[in-house]
Amino acid sequence: MSRVGRVERVTKETSVLVEVGLDGTGQVEVATGVGFFDHMLAQIGKHGLFDLTVKTEGDLHIDSHHTIEDTALALGAAFREALGDKSGIRRFGSASCPLDESLAQVTVDLSGRPYLVHTEPEGMAPMIGHDYDTTMTRHILESLVAQAAICLHVHVPYGRNAHHIVEAQFKALARALREASEPDPRATGVPSTKGVL
Repeated sequence: MSRVGRVERVTKETSVLVEVGLDGTGQVEVATGVGFFDHMLAQIGKHGLFDLTVKTEGDLHIDSHHTIEDTALALGAAFREALGDKSGIRRFGSASCPLDESLAQVTVDLSGRPYLVHTEPEGMAPMIGHDYDTTMTRHILESLVAQAAICLHVHVPYGRNAHHIVEAQFKALARALREASEPDPRATGVPSTKGVL
């Protein structure tokens, strides 16, 4: 069974196409017009071994907010579509990823219930590059969680460099999602006593 999700989202602010293949090799084609965000999306594909295509055209003449938000919403929806009925998956995944002085710890439950817990070090630089507001990291995760319907805990206990703090989160997120969405060779059916996720 092909575990691929494809979502097109068009509003007056953005036009987004996202396609994600869960059983890929980490092939990534990403273009949102926001350089650092593209770099983070590439981490999801590469470290999750997801084949990921993202093409977004947004109102960047205003700022990057709508472009980033709508892309994250579409990514979450595509991921949920790719999971299908979740039969035979591991369901839970966790990963810790260091990036120099920063450490990110991520745990995910593909529960069907959206919930986010997110902590970062205080006093982060407000911007990375000229178009990535560091407060958007939490908003990306909120948008992803809402559409993917997953429970996600992201904790960065320490770090100094904003680039490292954010990138470590995306790498750990990718690896946790990879583990949770992988088929479990011992499992049959949906991994829930409810019988549905």
